[in-house]
Amino acid sequence: EVHIKEPIEKEVNPHLLPGELLLCEASTVYKYMQEDGSNRGTYGKLVCTNFKISFLDDDSASDDNEPQFKNKIVGENDITLQCVDQIYGVYDEKKKLLTGQLRKYPEKLIIYCKDLRVFNFCLRYTKEEEVKRIVSGIVHHSQTPKLLKRLFLFSYASAAPNNTDGRNQTVMFETLEDWRDELERTKGNVKYKAVTTNEGYRVSEKLPLYFVVPICISEESILKYEGRGIPIWCWSCHNGAALLKMSAFPKEQDDSTSQMQKAFLDGIYKTISKPPYELLKMDDLSSSLPSLQDIQTAYTRFKQLFLIDNSTDFWATDVKWFSLLESTNWLEIIRRVLKKAIEVAECLEIQHTNVLLIEETATDLCCVISSLVQVMMDSYSRTKSGFQSLIQKEWVIGGHGFLDRCNHLHKSEKEEAPVFLLLLNCVWQLVQQYPPAFEFTETYLTVLSDSLYVPIFSTFFFNSQHQRDTNKSGESLKTQSGPFRFLTVWDWSVQFDPKAQAFLNNPLYAEKPKPDKSQRKTARFKHQRQLSLPLTQAKPSTKRGFFREETDHLIKNILGKRIGKFINSSDEPPNSLREFYDSWHSKPVDYHGLLLPRIDGPEIKVWAQRYLRWIPEAQLHGGGTIATAAKILDLMEEVQSLQVKMDEEHSQAVSGDVHSVPVLRNSARLSSLFPFALLQRQSVKPALPTSTWKDLEDEDDLVKRDDEFVDLSGDML
Repeated sequence: EVHIKEPIEKEVNPHLLPGELLLCEASTVYKYMQEDGSNRGTYGKLVCTNFKISFLDDDSASDDNEPQFKNKIVGENDITLQCVDQIYGVYDEKKKLLTGQLRKYPEKLIIYCKDLRVFNFCLRYTKEEEVKRIVSGIVHHSQTPKLLKRLFLFSYASAAPNNTDGRNQTVMFETLEDWRDELERTKGNVKYKAVTTNEGYRVSEKLPLYFVVPICISEESILKYEGRGIPIWCWSCHNGAALLKMSAFPKEQDDSTSQMQKAFLDGIYKTISKPPYELLKMDDLSSSLPSLQDIQTAYTRFKQLFLIDNSTDFWATDVKWFSLLESTNWLEIIRRVLKKAIEVAECLEIQHTNVLLIEETATDLCCVISSLVQVMMDSYSRTKSGFQSLIQKEWVIGGHGFLDRCNHLHKSEKEEAPVFLLLLNCVWQLVQQYPPAFEFTETYLTVLSDSLYVPIFSTFFFNSQHQRDTNKSGESLKTQSGPFRFLTVWDWSVQFDPKAQAFLNNPLYAEKPKPDKSQRKTARFKHQRQLSLPLTQAKPSTKRGFFREETDHLIKNILGKRIGKFINSSDEPPNSLREFYDSWHSKPVDYHGLLLPRIDGPEIKVWAQRYLRWIPEAQLHGGGTIATAAKILDLMEEVQSLQVKMDEEHSQAVSGDVHSVPVLRNSARLSSLFPFALLQRQSVKPALPTSTWKDLEDEDDLVKRDDEFVDLSGDML
């Protein structure tokens, strides 16, 4: 039985942003604690606005329990409407997906979020009228298709005061000067030029206002096929070789048209391929990488492993964790993408060859590969402002269809694919393999992935620069006189105060003047749930890498053929690539030079912080990367206080010009879930998981095995 507390005397009202309107609410809603099977939880009010779904309880009114890493826009009990993945209702203990009009209203509501949180609300003690209003309101506002101008982005932009931090160092690539500066920075201005041909979007609405092409490409060529078939510059290597991308012509064409297009392309290729001085390698990504549909299918399967309702479900899946993880194919897709980036890097670095990436629109996998190559080859892209400028250049201005790929408007699931998340997963692999090479942390990447679903920033809510520009005018709103002033996600002060922002910066970043070459291998932390498919040897051979055809037979027999297939699933690459990979990994790492990811099966890991942060069962008490970070930050604080004392002794006291360091006073309370959650209740792993009990039907056999020690913890340690 659940004891119903008397209604709260003091009214708890939601914190509303400018332009945010309360649409419906329900009192006496019981929110279950997700992590255990008991009915423990808390009473409160469930509200739905035009921005978010929010649960308000007693704690919402007090600031005593304020987390150190607090998001100022989205609280821990807030779900933005764009972050809602699926909504289930529970009717007589049966779960049913809720969509459209409802005939019967559930007694329990389960909301699965795109950031992998799971909320369980009991509506049994709520008034029937309120249940109808809140359930139909939540389903309608979060699941039904909507018009672009109905996004909260526009309500917020028209109502919010424009007082953002103007000291943003990110290059936005919205002006011709930004492109010219980038050409100069990469020494690409000898062979390439920034063009204004698309001003007024007269060439194509899919292309940005300004972009860079080879010097010898004429304006007529760009105009001829609306920008298709034109090599667009991404980046230039220090040796002059360039990375280019091109949107391909449609494959189904009549003969005369395709002949004309072929002749046009031959002419274009001759301008950038002049053997032996200028070589060109073309790479059609639609044939050499998984399709967007494959990526979406793999991610859909993968995220199900982490959308866990309760503790019992978690331990039930633990027994078959490896096979479930492998069957999703998500880690294999990450590996293939990283391998493709290594191939491109080898062409640019060793063969001094221009690489032309080809894709139907050049706005999906082209963005992933070109961004990864730049992160691997250009140390500027590994700084915070450099990485943000890279995302602006290749994705936001480059025309990646965030609106369609994230399905923000719920228009078509066919267009949905987690392409940007795929990039962040790949960059995370590099960040965790070479931490000193990056100015930002994995927390930065996690927060950036969450920002995909916060519709107060325009960064991830348009398909192209043209769409953003045409929707900037506020003519449709009578209250709005001038154009909308959209926020950019790169102004982190909107979401976090300075102390919280400190978690986004890497205190161990090896700054350029003094590159740290001594640290070859970084420490790895064992998570309670192993995060990569196993295939490690005690002593790795010198010829390590994804090229080794023969895998240790004993390991292969133990782990079965599936994992062998995972490691060796791709064709043997050319000798030059094998030598390039092995040669690079045999030398000490230059954190400001080329970085190549290790992509053996076990080296490709699950991004633990993003995917396990809401699952208390997966936490390490006082452990994980945060334990190390806590020690480092304590040490930094001590060094700074000593420095101040020394300065005071020399009568040169510093006037408060010390960088803010997040103070982790009570590090004993921290777990690997930090900074997204503090230490949670310890979940006890059953001696034998539920599913195993079901499989063991012969009770006599269990009696015989009475004295035998059954160790099922191998999967977890």
